Amino acid sequence: MLSKLGGIPLQSDSLQWLLTPKALKKELLKRIENATHSVYIAALYLEDDEAGREVLQALMDAKQNNPALDIKVLVDFHRARRGLIGHKGDSGNYLMYRKVIEAAEHPIEILGVPVKSREFMGVLHLKGFIVDDAVIFSGASINNIYLHQEEKYRFDRYHVIESAELARSMRDMIQTYLVDDVAVSSLTQPKALEHLPTKAEVSSLKHRLSKAEYTFNSTKIGSRVTPLVGLGRKKNILNKVIVALVEESADALFICTPYFNPPYILVRALAKHLRQGKKIDIVVGDKTANDFYIPPEEAFSTIGALPYMYEQSLRKFAKRQQWAIDNGQLNIHLWKDGRNSFHLKGISADGKRHLITGSNLNPRAWALDLENGLLLQDDNESWKEQFEAEQTHILQHTERLYHYSQIETLHNYPEPVRKIMTRIKRLRADFLLRRIL
Repeated sequence: MLSKLGGIPLQSDSLQWLLTPKALKKELLKRIENATHSVYIAALYLEDDEAGREVLQALMDAKQNNPALDIKVLVDFHRARRGLIGHKGDSGNYLMYRKVIEAAEHPIEILGVPVKSREFMGVLHLKGFIVDDAVIFSGASINNIYLHQEEKYRFDRYHVIESAELARSMRDMIQTYLVDDVAVSSLTQPKALEHLPTKAEVSSLKHRLSKAEYTFNSTKIGSRVTPLVGLGRKKNILNKVIVALVEESADALFICTPYFNPPYILVRALAKHLRQGKKIDIVVGDKTANDFYIPPEEAFSTIGALPYMYEQSLRKFAKRQQWAIDNGQLNIHLWKDGRNSFHLKGISADGKRHLITGSNLNPRAWALDLENGLLLQDDNESWKEQFEAEQTHILQHTERLYHYSQIETLHNYPEPVRKIMTRIKRLRADFLLRRIL
């Protein structure tokens, strides 16, 4: 499948690795300042905090300096209209957007995309900062922790691709399937005149988005990049490429995921890969590097049980594949760096094929969220050394797992976590939860 997959041709020097969140912020602000014709930003959210306001102000300044500049920011509709988890009242990010735009001489478009009627049923997980003829691709959203504004950071992957055709293709998809859709609404409307999408419009948007695709002039030889977008289990090209990367790998896989909860079809493909004598390196965040982790000394809330549920999923997989860990075929690397968190996603196969994506490689990404990714096929191994250097950088703060018993069990967890997870097991709700987490 993959060798027949068309892509946009790239020169060897078209790809750049940024490696750190501070480098991402610096590059994004520089590109926005120097933009000449367009800036399209797709992210889960743009937060009302110091980093979010700085990026938004950079966009407003660019528009003020060049009123003809086409600027569009797309975020998840539901996430923008609620506060942070645990915050009550009307405190969503859209209030900041409205205030900034009302005061602007030259406003920009900030749009909310309601992928589903409720946030837990699916969100806009589309990624990409498209500035003129370049694409900055990362799983990061825009806030203090993703951009390392203060002491804490959330580690992700950050790539810059110089390609006018890729940038055009990604802009066109956003314009066609999102900006022009009746269910996508402005998040900067005055309160008195606010018009929001109806339930029927939101419900039908899912069917329209399931048909979304990137169009581009393609080649099937040489170094190339293929933009992929998918929503739902049926006809999801991104999901098919993820499975194909595993099934068609001849030697080794390098996989990053923050939350280890792969869908069954992917677990089966990974197990088959190991039985065939091939190698897998999996880098996953330690439970303390999960953004929902609550230290024992802090007040506990139900959401704090999530990292422990993901950890048990990893333990179950490691136990079944302990034989592969023993013979060196399977290396599981747990990432931990103080109070910082881990958000890396993607797959590299045989040092020649690399998927950079915002997909968490879990059932939620597989079926509920609108996801995208870029498949880089490097037939000539032009980027082999750079990707290996990135992998070395990723592994800096990891510890290899030598036996599944190194992962804690339910008995070791704090009492509030034990209570919640025991209740989940008793109600047999773990199967349902796996599909939406």
